[in-house]
Amino acid sequence: MDLFLHYLSLPYLIRGVGFTLGVTALGLAGGLLIGLALAGMQLSRFWLLSAIARTYTVIFRGTPLILQLVFAYDALPHIGVRLSPMAAAGLALAFNEAPFIAEILRAGVRGVDPGQIAAGQALGMTPAVLMRHVIAPQAIRIMVPALGNETISALKNSSLASVISVEELTLRSTQLASSTFDFFSIFFASGVMYLALTGAASGLQLIIEGLLDLDRPAPRERLRRLLPWHRADTVPVPSTAPQALPSDLPDAAATPRFAAAPMPARPARSAAPARGKPMVEVRDLRKRYGTQSVLDGLDLTVHAGEVVALLGLSGSGKSTLLRCINHLEDWDSGTVRVGGRRLGFREDGRRLAPSAVARERASTGVGMVFQQFNLFSHLSARENVAGPLRWVHGMFRSDADRRARELLERVGLSHRADALPRHMSGGQQQRVAIARALAPHPSVLLLDEPTSALDPELVNEVLEVIRRLAVEDGQTMIIATHQLRFAYEVADRVVFLSGGTIIEEGPAHEVLTRARHPLTSRFLQAMGAERVLEHSSERGQEHRPAS
Repeated sequence: MDLFLHYLSLPYLIRGVGFTLGVTALGLAGGLLIGLALAGMQLSRFWLLSAIARTYTVIFRGTPLILQLVFAYDALPHIGVRLSPMAAAGLALAFNEAPFIAEILRAGVRGVDPGQIAAGQALGMTPAVLMRHVIAPQAIRIMVPALGNETISALKNSSLASVISVEELTLRSTQLASSTFDFFSIFFASGVMYLALTGAASGLQLIIEGLLDLDRPAPRERLRRLLPWHRADTVPVPSTAPQALPSDLPDAAATPRFAAAPMPARPARSAAPARGKPMVEVRDLRKRYGTQSVLDGLDLTVHAGEVVALLGLSGSGKSTLLRCINHLEDWDSGTVRVGGRRLGFREDGRRLAPSAVARERASTGVGMVFQQFNLFSHLSARENVAGPLRWVHGMFRSDADRRARELLERVGLSHRADALPRHMSGGQQQRVAIARALAPHPSVLLLDEPTSALDPELVNEVLEVIRRLAVEDGQTMIIATHQLRFAYEVADRVVFLSGGTIIEEGPAHEVLTRARHPLTSRFLQAMGAERVLEHSSERGQEHRPAS
């Protein structure tokens, strides 16, 4: 034991530890920089950059590190580049680590839900803003364990620097053991040194993971929970007050604005004319995926204040049409205008760059609510609404937070403002998504099957929010839906799509009760329209004031 402790504190070996740390630090820092460049090149839209990055990855992942070390130390001097042993070892380790780190970074970016990226784009975020506020914060959480593992691997791989430097810890241990023949004590001490270094790296990884854990309370809150008066406050006290509803149930008691007030009678709504200037104009829109035509010469005009329901079988083009109106999809030919402005093109007719398209989305005022909610999973409900207002529209934090709280109160979720999306029910998440889409005061609101991903008992709480927006606010809306009763009660006009074209459109009451086209009739019959609309008519009679 005395010999072990002696070797553990021996300056000769400790200097070897310093060399190991220096090589590892250079290798990881350089590998991270090169890896960032490689990951960016592989994710690029330009195939040449991607091909160069993949070629580099194949070469440096496919050759042993020891050969790369020898090349950096012995071959580079032949072209006039002479490096110290530590610099040569650090350079070789950096070039070796770079492709592995690049794959970790690329996997982290790819691991972010594409729906959240689409939501960010729909809100008008440029690629840089999207990367900074949506992709990177989530990707980092995904990458930390893998990067920690790569750090430990680099620490151990630094021992291969013994082929070019006598200062390396393993080589010094070998030399010392060869002269003293005390192999066990020396290599035991050397192993403990490596274990201390890798243990420190593992501990740092755990600390970072803890700091990035969204489900853990903040340090101040954790400390506050230890205080005796805080613990006393948490002791349950008997109360005669009614218990709050569980958070995973519909918030009937928490949504007074949208839970009362009967809908106006259907005839009054159906008689409403087009109430303003054309807000959305789609002309001869065509879109193909490979050989499949999704939109085939489609024409559609939606006026200000009008609510249009898109009906049709799955694959008829409803979602693609909505995504084209918000320019989340490119189209092959035709034009899309919102508020008189042609989307996707400059005044000289040239296509806009991705960053310019993002700014165009923000300025044209088209909000979108997705089928799968697409909330930013690392942000609370309030921050999902307020964040885009700051990042895209430049609002002050206080103003953005005020607007977010107003909208969350309006959709009955003020009590869930600080909850993460995964801690909310599907209906709550969709109501947050609606609040987020409404935050920048959009001129047009697009809703893509907003209730199809919800359990049946949660559908009404979302539909009630949309009803009030249409009836009370006069919000211009285009809704892709299979909810016939909802379309009957809310929509001014129903548009039926099939094969990427509009085969029938007209006032909602007329199309849903007296469809002219055979495809529309078969669709409505299959959806049980007669039963659904009969029930809706009975509700309208109940709520119609007596004459």
